Amino acid sequence: MTERRALVVRGGWEGHSPVEATDLFIPYLKENGYDVTVSDTTESYLDLDGVDLVLQCVTMSEIPNEHVKALDAAIRTGTGLAGWHGGIADSFRNSADYNFIVGGQFISHPHGFTDYRVDIVQDHPIVEGIEHFDVHTEQYYVHYDPTDNVLATTTFKSHPDYPWIEGAVMPAVWTRTWGDGKVFVCTVGHKLDDLETPEVRTIIERGLLWASK
Repeated sequence: MTERRALVVRGGWEGHSPVEATDLFIPYLKENGYDVTVSDTTESYLDLDGVDLVLQCVTMSEIPNEHVKALDAAIRTGTGLAGWHGGIADSFRNSADYNFIVGGQFISHPHGFTDYRVDIVQDHPIVEGIEHFDVHTEQYYVHYDPTDNVLATTTFKSHPDYPWIEGAVMPAVWTRTWGDGKVFVCTVGHKLDDLETPEVRTIIERGLLWASK
């Protein structure tokens, strides 16, 4: 069997524990036949030849346009992009082109850490066997692309400063295609124990393999 290649790119805001968080999933990738390379810079996007999967965990950082263009070109030809929470949905606020690829951008988590439910809304191998799950963490309010394939949603309760968001339904897990490539996003995952929640971990593990070339 030909070994596949995964590139893990991590960095940005340390509050999302990019090293520790990605370290939770690197053994899983290796167990599934990936040769894993780890990078702390988006400069690695300039050489994605032969990379089957990019696992990105970079929050509130900046990316040069040439790096975005290189990532764009690689995904269009089949390289997968996957990640969770701010590591993929709040990575590069300076780049509309990047956010177009991902299909969504973090806007707010009005309630801070809160209890909420994630509901599975579609049959898909990534969420097979899961109906819903509950977490206590940041609930992401996002602006998202209508072409996203939404697999799971979360519903917002009212907030004293933003009472109009009551009942707003936001995607919590989505996939999308970009040319010949696939993108996977899970908005849950602020804390390490979020990622250890069985349903969250299962969804992310499956999402990584699904997105891969």
